[in-house]
Amino acid sequence: MGEPQNGAPAQASEAAQVGTSSHSAVERRLDELGRTLPPVPAPVAAYVPAVISGNHVFTSGQLPTVAGKLTASGKVGAEVSAEDAKECAALCAVNALAAVKSVIGDLDRITRVVKVVGFVSSDPAFTAQPAVINGASELLGQALGDAGVHARSAVGVSVLPLDAPVEVELIVEFQ
Repeated sequence: MGEPQNGAPAQASEAAQVGTSSHSAVERRLDELGRTLPPVPAPVAAYVPAVISGNHVFTSGQLPTVAGKLTASGKVGAEVSAEDAKECAALCAVNALAAVKSVIGDLDRITRVVKVVGFVSSDPAFTAQPAVINGASELLGQALGDAGVHARSAVGVSVLPLDAPVEVELIVEFQ
């Protein structure tokens, strides 16, 4: 493996050699859903967006960012509505798919989303974390079909990086 370039993991260059598709079937489905796969969000600390181990990709937690800026901030159930947080979770899933693509080159190589872990920065009285993380789960199902069906955790936390309301990470199997 070579040195990371521009903050991207070394595996990204390997993925490009494997045969990167400029617009996969998964990306076309995202387009139909009104979603655009963004460039990989830059890490905000000392980590990489995704790593490959065997035939799995593990993403770092992804925040609801567009062009490097949070789309919402604060606690769900206080400053952020559950409906807005659900949309944030879907955006986190799109950003996670971008991280996956950065290391495998083509989202059509995904054979299964194995697990989704979602964190919801929650007001102490808020208990609908699963409904919020449904935003990510539903988006993955719509974009990947049966391959998007996964195990999941939806966890309420007191605070997330940058005061984000939601953070999502994926474990994805690929061929």
